[in-house]
Amino acid sequence: MNKKRVINRISPLFLKGIAHRGLHNSDLTENGLLAFKNAIDQGFAFELDVHLTLDNKLIVCHDYDLKRTTGKDGIIEEMTLQEIKDKYLLLDGEKVPTLEDVLSLNQEKVPIVVELKVYKKNYKKLARETRKELKQIKNKKNIFIISFDPRALLKMTFTPFVRGLLVGTNDSGKLFWTYKLRFLFESVDLDATLLKFEEVQKYSRRHFINTWTIDSKEKFDSVYPFVDTTTFQLMDQDYVRNNLLMKNKKYL
Repeated sequence: MNKKRVINRISPLFLKGIAHRGLHNSDLTENGLLAFKNAIDQGFAFELDVHLTLDNKLIVCHDYDLKRTTGKDGIIEEMTLQEIKDKYLLLDGEKVPTLEDVLSLNQEKVPIVVELKVYKKNYKKLARETRKELKQIKNKKNIFIISFDPRALLKMTFTPFVRGLLVGTNDSGKLFWTYKLRFLFESVDLDATLLKFEEVQKYSRRHFINTWTIDSKEKFDSVYPFVDTTTFQLMDQDYVRNNLLMKNKKYL
């Protein structure tokens, strides 16, 4: 799908920068309600990650193991939602949120990038439960679905949401093989280091590109010519917003 068609299908706020796991910092834990509220208050779209619990509930967390954000070991997919509620709190004292919690907090004030975190072979169930949860979204332009697992994205084909294939690097720093599948989806979401390749730069001229994770002005400036928006964290948010506003003014 060409760039213009994708842009017509998504909220313009996506084009002003996407807060990685919310606007988190040393006081507000990533993928927590306080970090998401901070993004909402600042008027930024934000990205989050969803996992499927043992009883098929959607938990928002980047890692499979809760250790890094709660201080306690525990694989999300091997526990029920109730177990997580009873035993875990984020480092900022907030509960580990469900996707339902985040949608309730946001009330579609800002758009959200939802990353599907596949565990082993649960991509079908994960996609199914995500589709169910997102039925409540009134403005379908407010959700952007991404995943490293193309199987999960294919299960989101018959939805109104734009999908982006996440692509990282292989062991030698080259494009991972899934980049070959880019034409199956509406957009690609690339590791920032991949924007140095000529084939990617050429692709970006006609297709929608996001990149991650931008955490400095230097990194932002290096990818700026080749992307339509960026997923950023822990940097000057006005710098991101103002430069993307200038770049995308014809669409805003």
